[in-house]
Amino acid sequence: MASLEALVGHEYHYVLATLVYTIIMNVFLAVKVGQARKKHGVEYPTMYSEKDQVFNCVQRAHQNTLEQIPIFVALLLLVGIEFPKFAAICGFIFVTSRFSYAYGYYTGNPKNRLNGEYGIIGYFGLFFGIIYMTLEMGGYVSPISFPQWLQ
Repeated sequence: MASLEALVGHEYHYVLATLVYTIIMNVFLAVKVGQARKKHGVEYPTMYSEKDQVFNCVQRAHQNTLEQIPIFVALLLLVGIEFPKFAAICGFIFVTSRFSYAYGYYTGNPKNRLNGEYGIIGYFGLFFGIIYMTLEMGGYVSPISFPQWLQ
């Protein structure tokens, strides 16, 4: 049985490091929700408070991130097979933006979550990466010569 490195190459470790960063970010946001529950007196299993907007913003920042993680991780891992450095850069941008998004939301003003909108650059980078890989693999487009530092 071949090792993962033999299958995907040494550069894939950048993708795996980004995956670890994703997990750390998710745990951080989950801890923040737990702290907010205690601070604002919102007991489990209640998802949202009927009276505390700040708690709802903390909860929503984490919930929105959870909604995006499955597709993000799939894109990261798949695009990373062909373009590990590019995928890791895109992933790093996206994950970092989730911290900005959350901290903006934590103010209690939902509009401040837009501080993290730059993450769309990373997300769309991965999305266009998988589109390119699909078209190239299907023979619909010719291979593009990417700069070596992105591969």
